[in-house]
Amino acid sequence: MFLNAILLALREIRRNLTRSFLTILGIVIGVAAVITMVTLGNGATRMVSEQISSLGSNLLILRPGQRMGPAAFGSAAFRVSDADALTAQILTLRAVAPTVSRSAPLVVGNENWSSSVTGSTNDYLTVGNWQLAAGRSFSAEEQQAGRAVCIIGETVRNKLFGRQNPVGAQIRVKNFSCPIVGLLAAKGQGAMGMDQDDTVLMPLKAVQRRLIGKLQDVNVIMLSMRDGVDSTQVMAQIRRLMRERRKLSESEDDNFTIMDTRQIAETLSSTIGTMTTLLGAVAAVSLLVGGIGIMNIMLVSVTERTREIGIRLAIGALEHEVLLQFLIEAVTLSAFGGLVGIALAFVSCLALAAVTQMPFIFDPGINLISFVFSALIGVLFGYIPARRAARLDPIEALRYE
Repeated sequence: MFLNAILLALREIRRNLTRSFLTILGIVIGVAAVITMVTLGNGATRMVSEQISSLGSNLLILRPGQRMGPAAFGSAAFRVSDADALTAQILTLRAVAPTVSRSAPLVVGNENWSSSVTGSTNDYLTVGNWQLAAGRSFSAEEQQAGRAVCIIGETVRNKLFGRQNPVGAQIRVKNFSCPIVGLLAAKGQGAMGMDQDDTVLMPLKAVQRRLIGKLQDVNVIMLSMRDGVDSTQVMAQIRRLMRERRKLSESEDDNFTIMDTRQIAETLSSTIGTMTTLLGAVAAVSLLVGGIGIMNIMLVSVTERTREIGIRLAIGALEHEVLLQFLIEAVTLSAFGGLVGIALAFVSCLALAAVTQMPFIFDPGINLISFVFSALIGVLFGYIPARRAARLDPIEALRYE
C-alpha cells in the first residue's frame, strides 16, 4: 500500500510538472540559502583562523599605547632592554622578538618596489612561523654589529628578481646596499588582506641605525608562548613586568597593549558563527513560505480530484489510505525540492568559494538536516489538504462537477 501510494504521488507530480516545479521553488530556495550561508560561514571561520594562526605560533603582540582612546598617542616606545627582561624573567615564553618597521624603496637594477622593512632578531622567524626557502638566517655577529644584510619575502623576490634565486644578490634599500642572505618561504595573504610575503627582514640594529635613527626604541615586541601554557597567566606576568619597567603607579592605566592572536581568532570565529546562524535563520523563513505554497497547491489538487477521491472511497478505499496518498505526495514534492536545493547549494558554494578564495567545507550534517527539515515541511503543510481529502463524503464527491 505504501509503495502504491508513492507511485500514485509520482504520477500526479509528473502529470503537472510545471505546477510541481513552481510549488517546490520556495523549498529549493530555502534549502539552498540555508546550506550556502552555513557553508560560507564555516569557510570564513576556517579562513580567519588560518590567517591569524599564520601570523605566529601561540603569538602575543606587545604594543605601546592603548588600542583605542587618547592613550594610543604619545606613549613611550619600548626599549631593547624590555625584550631582554621578558626573555630572562618569563620562562613560559619560547621566543621574544623586538621589532621595528619602516616602509622603504627597494631597487635592483632597473626594477624598483616599495615594501615594509622589518628589523628584528632570528627569534622573529620562530615567533612568526617563518621558514626559509633558501639561504640562511642572520649570524650572531651580523645581529650584534647591526650589519646591513637582509632576508626577503616571496613578493619582493617576484617584483625585483622574477623567478631567479636572489640569495647572494645585492639590493638597495633606500640609500644603502644590502646583500641578500635568505629567502622566506611564501605564506600568502594574512589577516585583513595583508600580503605577508611583501616584506624585507634585517637585523634590528641595522634598521634602527639606518632607517629609524633611534638605536634603542622598539615599536612592537612579538612573543611566542610555549605549548600548553595558559595565555591568561602569561599575559598577567607580562603586564606586571611591563608596568614595573615603565614605572606606572597603581592608579595609572596601562600605556601598552597585549594582544593574544588566539583569543582574537576565537572571538572572530564566534562572531562569524553568530552571524551565520542569524543569516541561516532568516534564510529558513523561505522554507516556511515554500511549505505554505505546497499546502495551497495541494488544496487545489484536492478540489480538482474530488471525483477521483469519491470513486476511491466508494469502491472501498479507507480514509487513512487517501490521507496517506496525499500526504506522501506533499512529502515527495518537498523532499524533491530539498534535493534540488542541496545540489544548487553545492554548486553555488563551489563558485562563491572560488570567487572569495575561501575554503570550501562540505558539511554533511547541515545537508542532512536541511533535507529532513524540507521533508517535515511536506508533512506539516500537507496534512491539512490530505485530511480534507480523506474526510470527503463519497456521495457528495461523486456528484461534484
